[in-house]
Amino acid sequence: MSSKVYLKVRRVAQDLVERAREVSVADIHEAMGPQGRSALMGARMRPIREGQPKIAGPAVTAQCWPGDNLMMHRALYLAQPGDVLVVVCQAELSGAQWGDMAGRYAKQKGLAGVVVQGCVRDVDQLREIGLPVWSTHIWPIHPDKSGHGLVNAPVVCEGALVRPGDLIVADSDAVVCVPRDGAAGVLDAAQARMHKEDAGAERVRAGTSVWELSGAAESYARLAGVEEIDAAFDDGALAAR
Repeated sequence: MSSKVYLKVRRVAQDLVERAREVSVADIHEAMGPQGRSALMGARMRPIREGQPKIAGPAVTAQCWPGDNLMMHRALYLAQPGDVLVVVCQAELSGAQWGDMAGRYAKQKGLAGVVVQGCVRDVDQLREIGLPVWSTHIWPIHPDKSGHGLVNAPVVCEGALVRPGDLIVADSDAVVCVPRDGAAGVLDAAQARMHKEDAGAERVRAGTSVWELSGAAESYARLAGVEEIDAAFDDGALAAR
């Protein structure tokens, strides 16, 4: 076996990171069109704390050998303030990838957050530390620190392709990866969606029904084969008694 560790990352521009903090993962996902489905990490990827702050930042990546988190530590050492560390261990239950000591160091270093396909542990302490963490599993199984892997190379994390420097955005809904080169256009579209949603919220407050506002009423009117019956489904049964 051998490892590849890339020491440099071409990061998404900081102004785009700041813009990404203003929009939700849902808006970004919708703004990406069909590509948005593959950009979303799977539903198993969840925040370890309810109400955890939303994060955005450039990806720094690690792919770890089963039962081992050595390459996570190397990636963490190379990461810069504002980065989001994305860690992948395909043998997810073979060894914890993240814990309180790494969390304390990452917090002190100024990372935006951590995303782990695999196990994290020391969750009570991590919640106290306050660095936002998303993971697919919580389990304290011991990891070794001697295995090969990848650092700052493309990885697939919970179904989403993540290239070093891509824009990672995570909130209570999900985690999404926006390709670095297309991030500006995606954020333009996401912000437009956000403003449209804000306008819609004002209309709801003014009394417009979501049935009309969402377009459901119009779609329903076009739907062939709908029979509306001005009765309860069991009225006939009651009458027969």
